[in-house]
Amino acid sequence: MDLEATRAKLIEHLSIEIRDKRVLAAMARIPRERFVPPEQQPFAYEDRPLPIGFDQTISQPFIIALMTESLKLTGSEKVLEIGTGSGYQAAILAELARLVVTVERLPALADGAKRVLDSLGYTNIRVHLAEETLGWQSEAPYDAIMVTAGAPRVPVDLLAQLAIKGRMVIPVGSRYVQELYKITRRRRKNIVENLGGCRFVSLVGKDAWEEELKIS
Repeated sequence: MDLEATRAKLIEHLSIEIRDKRVLAAMARIPRERFVPPEQQPFAYEDRPLPIGFDQTISQPFIIALMTESLKLTGSEKVLEIGTGSGYQAAILAELARLVVTVERLPALADGAKRVLDSLGYTNIRVHLAEETLGWQSEAPYDAIMVTAGAPRVPVDLLAQLAIKGRMVIPVGSRYVQELYKITRRRRKNIVENLGGCRFVSLVGKDAWEEELKIS
């Protein structure tokens, strides 16, 4: 399979609704197949989520593009990502921002993402294991925050880590279906926009969902 050709077709498909050429160019540069298990590589440029192990997924390319576009990055920002997963979204953010701080609660995913990101030469991404409190408070405030897992509400701890005039994009709803919200922080009243329906794995942590117990 010619992965470069299928990547080009995906970018052409995304360009119907995604208008930010910098986002499309970043996604055109990044080899998504490097961020999925070998058995999923033939499907890397289909516009759908793919499993990456540990009951986690790499998100649908359209949703990734939409979320990234909504942050309106210019290249000067420090961005916080909640949910490193495969590392693919962090790579896209790193192409568009000054620094990406990304946090993952599963050590195996964090280690795997760091290996791939390092092998691709990214020097402006910091991968951390999640702490009890959501986010990464020691480097706050952030110009933008992207949450790649669904929350029952907008976590107060994350909002507090967002700079004034900063943007956060986050899925909010049930464990099974959410609405994608963009929140722009203001001194008095935040601006909230609904970007449409989506479906993400659950955000686990303080002020989010508790981890589900698996019964064998």
